[in-house]
Amino acid sequence: MPAHLSTEQLARDLSVRDLTDPAAGPHALQLVLDRAVDALAERWGCEVRLYRGERTVTVEDNYDNLGYPADDVTREARYTRYVDDRNMLRSHSSALVPAALRALAADPVDDVLLVCPGLVHRRDSIDRLHTGTPHQLDLWRITRRPAPTTTTDLDEMVTTLVDGLLPGARHRHEDRVHPYTLAGRQVDVDRDGDWIEVAECGLAHPQVLGRAGLDASWSGLALGMGLDRMLMLLKGIPDIRILRSAEPSVAAQMTDLAPYRPVSAMPPVRRDLSVAVDRDDVAEDLGDRVRDALGPDADCVETVGILAETPCTELPPQALERLGARPEQKNVLLTVVLRHLDRTLTDHDANLLRDRIYAAVHQGSAHQWATDG
Repeated sequence: MPAHLSTEQLARDLSVRDLTDPAAGPHALQLVLDRAVDALAERWGCEVRLYRGERTVTVEDNYDNLGYPADDVTREARYTRYVDDRNMLRSHSSALVPAALRALAADPVDDVLLVCPGLVHRRDSIDRLHTGTPHQLDLWRITRRPAPTTTTDLDEMVTTLVDGLLPGARHRHEDRVHPYTLAGRQVDVDRDGDWIEVAECGLAHPQVLGRAGLDASWSGLALGMGLDRMLMLLKGIPDIRILRSAEPSVAAQMTDLAPYRPVSAMPPVRRDLSVAVDRDDVAEDLGDRVRDALGPDADCVETVGILAETPCTELPPQALERLGARPEQKNVLLTVVLRHLDRTLTDHDANLLRDRIYAAVHQGSAHQWATDG
């Protein structure tokens, strides 16, 4: 049975503002969403149906109805925030699609763009581009036409979307496998010589449509994209934490799509940690532990990076003793960069944060603290 969120954890997660929702106040992410939808709707001339749904979804809609196998690794509690045995915090905006498809089956229209945006809850590393609560957007064009949709239609969708959001940008695609699509792809755009992933897409899988009550006369296109990443590309924002900054000179810039004007940067503080962790732990696991331990103070953490990993079986006895490590663990050297967006951290502030991170990550029996407690 998967581990469930505590009442406190659930309340904390549900309190995070969904920046795509106008009801919570204006934000530039809403302009990105509107621009994407307008580009496709104008191209196709189809009806648009917006479906937001709840942040808590059934496990069936998050996984089963999208075709995820029963033994898929993403179902494990280390990846998924279970509310109870049947419900969870959605881990991707695609979890909204099955309900949107069922609503279409109950009230059909022959050509429609289903728009499913919102904040999602996922495991992720901590750096300038990643967060545990990103915003995503699923765009599914579902049609009932004599000729089913094809990869040519998918090409048109991708080109229209990229041109509408990032005019003039070059893009490419690589094959990917998704349980809810056929002919799956990853879409990357060129930004100053670097290829950056912006979307995943494919032909809507007939079995996903069938589970929602749409028979073989229906077909469609399925595309999901990260709204945070797209906004950062559009405005030239270097750090994803800026999207939620309460600093007035920053927050005022998060209401339009004009280029971001950097506010004077606070100095970074670096702390290196040597810790013992389970041998299967990866950066995303450590990032989750840090976020859980720091709560609101996690915004002070710019990066948690892995410098080196060594199986404890390869460490000398004195190193094992210093860590209080067990042979089945591994030693990880972490670099933690602390930088508050709005104020300078003192050494004492940084050491307190360092020790909270250390306590959350280190799983050895011996400890080396930066402060007296």
